[in-house]
Formats: sequence, structure tokens, C-alpha cells
Amino acid sequence: MKSLSLNGTWLAKQAGENETVPGTVPGCIHTDLLAAGKINDPFYRTQEFDSYWVGETDWEYSRRFEVTDELLAHAKVTLVCHGLDTLATIHVNGMEIGRTDNMFRRYEFDILNSLTSGSNSISIRFASALNYTIRKEAERHLPGWNSGEKIGYHGYIRKEQCNFGWDWGIRTVTCGIWRDIELVASNGVRLGDVHIGQEHGIGGTVKLTVNVQANSSGERELLSTVRLRFEGETVAESNAPVCAGTSTMKLSVPEPQLWWPNNMGEQPLYDVDVTLEDATGIEVDRWTRRIGLRTLHLDRHTDEWGESFQFVVNDVPFFAKGANWIPADAYNNRVTPERYRDLVSSSADVNMNMLRVWGGGLYEEDVFYDLCDEYGICVWQDFMFACFTYPTFDDAFMATVEQEAIDNVRRLRHHASLALWCGNNELEQGLVDVEWTDVSMSWEDYSKLYDTMLPRIVAEHDGQTDYWPASPHTPGMDRADHSNPARGDAHLWDVWHGLKPFEWYRTCEHRFNSEFGFQSFPEPKTTHSYTEHEDRNITSFVMEHHQRSGIGNSIIMHYMLNWFRLPVGFEATLWTSQILQGMAMKYAVEHWRRSMPRGMGTIFWQLNDMWPVASWASIDYHHRWKALHFMARRFFAPLLVSGLEDVDKGTVEIHLTSDALLPRDVTLQWHITDASGNEIEAGEQEVQTGSNANRLAHTLHLKHLLDEHGPRDLIVWLEAYEQKKLLSENLVLFARPKHLELSREPGTTARVSANGGDAGFVVTMTTKQAALWTWIELADSDFRAHDNFVHLRPGT
Repeated sequence: MKSLSLNGTWLAKQAGENETVPGTVPGCIHTDLLAAGKINDPFYRTQEFDSYWVGETDWEYSRRFEVTDELLAHAKVTLVCHGLDTLATIHVNGMEIGRTDNMFRRYEFDILNSLTSGSNSISIRFASALNYTIRKEAERHLPGWNSGEKIGYHGYIRKEQCNFGWDWGIRTVTCGIWRDIELVASNGVRLGDVHIGQEHGIGGTVKLTVNVQANSSGERELLSTVRLRFEGETVAESNAPVCAGTSTMKLSVPEPQLWWPNNMGEQPLYDVDVTLEDATGIEVDRWTRRIGLRTLHLDRHTDEWGESFQFVVNDVPFFAKGANWIPADAYNNRVTPERYRDLVSSSADVNMNMLRVWGGGLYEEDVFYDLCDEYGICVWQDFMFACFTYPTFDDAFMATVEQEAIDNVRRLRHHASLALWCGNNELEQGLVDVEWTDVSMSWEDYSKLYDTMLPRIVAEHDGQTDYWPASPHTPGMDRADHSNPARGDAHLWDVWHGLKPFEWYRTCEHRFNSEFGFQSFPEPKTTHSYTEHEDRNITSFVMEHHQRSGIGNSIIMHYMLNWFRLPVGFEATLWTSQILQGMAMKYAVEHWRRSMPRGMGTIFWQLNDMWPVASWASIDYHHRWKALHFMARRFFAPLLVSGLEDVDKGTVEIHLTSDALLPRDVTLQWHITDASGNEIEAGEQEVQTGSNANRLAHTLHLKHLLDEHGPRDLIVWLEAYEQKKLLSENLVLFARPKHLELSREPGTTARVSANGGDAGFVVTMTTKQAALWTWIELADSDFRAHDNFVHLRPGT
């Protein structure tokens, strides 16, 4: 086989015009126009408005490429398009060779007869996806939800849904060659598909079954071979002749090293090489992947609370801790492997073990899933359907969706991190009814895709990963009613959208919480990147333009005034919003971790941003950790100490929540101080944690202190140690922070010392009086702290 990459520099132009600009492949029209100075940065101020015309326009990419006689001597030459966005018509040397209608598919076109020796031309014209959806909507209405500044009717097109705008996303309808494009020449023999099945037996034995499909023109004698390597050494090997285009090989893995999620064990990965040889022993094709040996499935069984919803790895149930993932940039070609690594490693750094790839974005790049394999981050993978109804009554639509699903299931199924396939996001939460109406699709048409086609494809082309129809979904009930917490997963938005108090989270007993969140502003450096000085007021037009959740800025301030005194100045308001966001998620997550094993998962909304904006993200667009992300390291800690206060009773229940599979001996300490940090009482107790469970470890009876000092002048500081190593610390308040009698000048100091070599710096902070949510920042430089937004107690 020979391949010729067509990546690199093309020419891009508006269809029907003569002026061209350099086009980068992989890429998109917006970044090409931006690089050529034809549009201004859509992220800056309100310049997004100025580039709306780009999505309303047809565009054309073209280039010339050289073809050798050697390439043309092959029996077959295929144009392989790994990703075209979206409505494309392809011409080679002036001849139309194909059309596409799905951003998520891999397309192949046989073009041998269209090529000539020497110079050749290729052009790809992209029709406006936005205009297409408007025309289709005029023919028949598709119900959906509008959020943010959404435009168009994305249910009609298989394209990144949030391109059309979302309640955290910019409206920027892209087009272009967004993934690799290449010519592949062969003599009629190629590997068509390789599927690896795992069988885990008694005593830890692991057997692999490798099924190979080979595409061959004519009758040829072919041999397939599989080699399994670990740390560079071959540990198992097998081969088999290809008969009628297929072969099956079986391997027994000696001393198998099992893959575990983050903080549960190691993440050993094996290399699998599958080769195809002809009768002379010449290798004609090769397939290489990395796999992890593990079992990983969604467990639903009847228990005392209803039906479980928990993930089980290697026969061990575990509490899923993580966040929802959206596309990391509005322009996907700007997401480098380094940016992917930073976001995935940042998830692992704060003790997450799961990311949910949300259904309004993308089936992510291979590098994302590779990194999740490496870092032990399990992936809940949505199919790309979200918050809109879809024309499942259209045979052509269903045909392209079927191939989309097959392409992506085959591409991703071998990853150790893949935990679940989910049909869609939130369609069952109000967009489906008995029949089609102005606001819903029918259950009959819904079921064609989510109850029939997608589970069939997962079963046929994966076979080892579970399928879940929708998030949220409550099986065995009225599917549109998610009020019963006894079954399925839940999206809980009563705080942000319903203005319930943070304490409301403590009343929720759902089995798995796959969406819930609270917004904050990005930090000043990020905000300064898209504003001018005169914009820096949260009620300015620019600041409200960078807020897509309606009256979101007002909601932030509503809660801020409930919890904190009004901050002084713009920058203090931004920082306080981040502390507020972290507090909201802390209330939710700590409660649900205390509820295990009834509840076995919390996936907050959301991890990341696709542009600089006020949002629910814990990491902003520039990868700056918000206060929430630092707090997540503590509330997702493998061993968590938390307190549940009852002002009326004067008690604090101290809970220890442990993800460890064996009990741990822990020293529990508590310090009770006044609001200045002066110690009133202290104590400690030796306790043993539960095994992969929560345990009420001790109850403090403090009514006498509350009577004496009042709730505004009392703080409880909790610490959990194992052999003098601090594992977890926490804080309990009896009053809102705005009512605490905290000192305005607590006397905090910071000492900075080098940590040796390239290991960064150590910052040691101390205080004379209690200082809550203390953070360090550098005005003009970025840095990544190991911890931040910490509570300082005198003497520590």
C-alpha cells in the first residue's frame, strides 16, 4: 500500500468569487479567514456579529497535487476523507467524484480513473449548513430548544450541534476539511475491520479473540497475524489464513496486567499489531492499536433503593467522579495534542475518573481517547444528538446516521477508557410525546433511532460496551418523567435555572447525577482578553454578550448576595463568583458521596470552555483552573472528610467517604474556633473507614458553643490523617459567609522558595486570623498551582 497525504496548504475562496486566501488542512474557513486578515477575532468583544456572514456563505477549497506512475500502477486508488464539514461536493480534475452530508463520517471514493500522471487538481465545495437547515425547516418544522444565541435548525444536519450556538457557546457555523485527507493506493487488498474481544475468566485469566475482515479483489491467499506486546516485548502471538474475507485468531495473555480507573490502580496498556500478508510473505496492510485489559460495564440490579446505576470495573463497583466535556475550541483544528493532554491530565489531577463526552459536540479525536486510556479517565460517550428533535422519518437521514454510528463505534470500541454508549442528551426531558407536535417528536419515531438502530449497532460492532438510550433516562416508567430518583441518571438544574438554594442539593437522592452545575466568570486575565477597560462591568453589553444563559449574570449576583457581602470592584466580583461556583458544587458532590452506595456517580457540568465566556466550566478557555477545579481536588479526594451541620440541634456529623477497597485506619481531628481563628475546643479520634463506602465517623455536639458564641462566630475545621499524612480537610460553617465576623485584615503572609531544578516553587502561606478562600495569583504571568483557594487557620 502507498499513501499520499493531501494535508497542508490549499486555496480557499468564497464560491463564485476569484479572490483566494491560503487554506490550512486540516482546518476550517474561520481560522483561514482570520489568518488572512479577512475577519476579526470573533472571540473579542462583540466581533462575533461581524463574522456571521461566513456561515451563510458557500466556500470552496482547491489545490494541485502530483501523482506518480508508481501510484497509478496500483489496482485501486482511494480518496479517503477522514472528516469533511459538512455538505461537500468533491471534484478531481474537473470530474465530480462524490458528495457528503455528515461531518462525523469517514468517506472513501475510488478515483483511479479520474487521475493522470503528473499534476492533478482537487476542489471541494462546501454549501452553507446554516442555509440548508433553514430551507429544510421551511419544508417541515422540527421542534427543539433555543439557548444562548442559537440559530438554524441543527436537527436537520449531521454536524457539530453547538456550532449553531449554545448557552455557553459562540455562534460560528464552520465548514472545511476538518480532519486528514489522503490518497491510499493498494493492489486490491486492505484490512477492512479488526475487532478485539476480551474474555476474563476465573483466576484472572484473559483471552483475546481477534476478528479480521479483509477487502480483496479476486481470490488471493492471505495470512493474518496478531502480536500482543507489553512494554516492548511480545507476550502472545497467533495467525490464521483469511477465508472468504475473514479470519479469527485467539490469544491467551500470560500474567495479564489489568487496567484500572484513576486512583484505583495502574493503567497498563498493551500494543496490538495485526498484519496482512500475501502468499509470498509480503506485508500488504497493518493495523495497530493500544488496549487495556479490563471489564467495564454499567450495573443495574434491584436493591433496597430501587434499581442501581453504577459502573463496575474488574468486578469492583466504583463511584464515578468527573465532569461533562464539550469541544475544547469553537475551531477544532486549534486543539493541539498538548491542549488535549492538559485538559485530560487536569481531570486526573483533581481525582476525576470519568468524563462524559456530551452529545451536542463531537466524537473526539483519537488522541483524546488515548489520553483517557493513559490517565485512567473512563469515558461516557454520547452519540451526537442533543436538545433537538431529528428527522428519523427520513430514510436518507437514517442511512447517514447508521454509517456515522458504525464508523465511530468501530473507531472507539478498543479503548480501555470507553465505559458507555449513550443515545442522546435530554431528548426524553421534554422533547418526546405520543405524537409529533409543535414542541415534540413522537415516541415511535424517537424509538427508531434510540431504541432500535443505535443499540443494534453497538451490539453488532462493539459487543462489550453497554448502551443507554438517553441522558437522563428512567427505564420502566413514563420515559418523559424523571421525577423518580429510584432509577436511571438525572440532570438536576433546579438550582441554576430554578433558583433553589444550594442546600436543595442535600434533598436529592438520585442514583447517578450526570448533569448539574453553577456558573462563574473567568478570572481577570481571561476576561481582559476579550474586553476593553470600559467593558469591565458585569452589566456592560460586552460582558452580557459573553454570557449565553439568558440572565446568567443576574443569577450569579442573586446567589452572590445570598452568600457574600457585595465585592468591591470588577475583579473582586469575578473571583468571588468562582468561589460561589465551587461552593455550589461542593454542596452537591459531598452530599452525593455521603449517599453512596445509593448514589454512585456525580458528573458536574462542565469541565471546559470552547471560547472565553461566563459559564459552568471549572477550567476556562485558556486552561486556567477556576476555584471550582481546585475545590474538586478536595471534594473528589479518594478519602473525603465532610461535615453535615444542624444549627437547630447544635450538631455536626463528621463523615468519612472512602473509595478504597479495604478499610483504612484514620486519625480524625477537629478544631473549633471563633471567626477570628482563636481555638475554643479541639479533639481527635481514631476511626476506621468503610470499604468503598461512606461512614458516619463521629458527631460533634456543639449546642453549648452555639449558645455562647452564636452561629456567626463559630467555625469547625476538620482534618483526616493516615499515619500523620493529611488526606483531607474541610470546613463547616453555621452561618452564611457574609454574616461571619471575619477580620478585614487577617494578617496573611506568603513566603516563596525554589523547589529545586524545574520543579517550580513552594509558596507557604500563614495567617494571624482566620482567612477563608485564600488564593495566590500573579498579575502578569500564568502558573499552575497544586492547590489554591485554601482556608487558613492561625498556627497552620
